[in-house]
Amino acid sequence: MQGEGETGRRPYPSDLTEERWALIEPLISAWKARHPSVSGHRGQYPMREIVNAILYQSRTGCQWRYLPPPSAVYYYFALWRDDGTTQTVHDLLRCRVREHVGRAEDPTAVAMDTQTVRAAAGVPAETTGLDPAKRSRGRKRGIATDVLGLLIAVTVAAASVHDNAIGVDLLDKVAVDNPSVTTASVDAGFKNAVAHHGRTLGITVHTVQPPHGARGFVPVPKRWVAEQTFGTLMLHRRLVRDYERLPASSEARVHWSMTDLMTRRLTGTATPAWRDPQPGVPAAAA
Repeated sequence: MQGEGETGRRPYPSDLTEERWALIEPLISAWKARHPSVSGHRGQYPMREIVNAILYQSRTGCQWRYLPPPSAVYYYFALWRDDGTTQTVHDLLRCRVREHVGRAEDPTAVAMDTQTVRAAAGVPAETTGLDPAKRSRGRKRGIATDVLGLLIAVTVAAASVHDNAIGVDLLDKVAVDNPSVTTASVDAGFKNAVAHHGRTLGITVHTVQPPHGARGFVPVPKRWVAEQTFGTLMLHRRLVRDYERLPASSEARVHWSMTDLMTRRLTGTATPAWRDPQPGVPAAAA
C-alpha cells in the first residue's frame, strides 16, 4: 500500500496494495502510453491514484465531488467506460482467477439473474421505472456469471423492463464476448422468449426451479451463484442504490466492483472490516 508520504494522504482500506496494483498496472500503463495528453506530457495524476479513487467511491458510495480531484477521476472513469478499458481489465482478471483455480479461461455455462435497486434522486426519470413484481421504482440489473460466481455479462435497464428483455440482452453479450458458453441456467422469471433466443445463439437455456414446497431463500443448484454474486456486490455501497446518470456507468460500476474482488482473491487479501485496526490509527478511532 502506498504510504502517506507518497500520496500526501493517509491510505484508505480500499487502496490497492503493491500486489493488487501489479495485476492492473501493465494494462493501465499500456493504455496511458497510447493516450498521452494533448500537450504531450504523461498526465498530472498517477494512474494508481485514479484507480484508488474509483475503488474508494465504489466501496464507500461517496459523491464525485468528495474525490480528489473529482474532475480527473470522472474523466478517466468515463473514458475507460466508453473505450472498453474497464471491461478489458475485468475480463483479463477473470481469466486469471479461473486459471488460478484450475478452470479453463473460457466458461461453458452461465447462470443469469436480475436485481431491482432504487434509483437516487438525480437519476434521469427516463432511465428508471416501476418493477411491479418487487413494487420498487428504480433500475434493474441483469448479470450472467460462471460457475464460480464471476461476472460474464451485465446489463442495466429501467426496473419496468421485463426479465425477458434483460435475458435476451445478456445472452447477446455472452455470445459475443464468450462464444464458448453453451448452457444458461435461469429462474422462472425468464420466459420462453429467452430460451428461444438462446437457441438462435447456440445456447441451451434451462429453467431451474427451487425444491417443491420450499419457503424463503433456498440455494438452487446451478443458479445460486448468480444470487451470491449479487449479495457480494452489495458490499460496495455505490451499488446498494443506483446513483449513475447513465446505465452504462452503472454497468461499469459493477465491473469495477468485481475487479476489486478479483484482485483480492488473486492476492489472498481480505477486505478490511471497520473493526480491523488500521496502521497508524488508534484503536478507538479506527
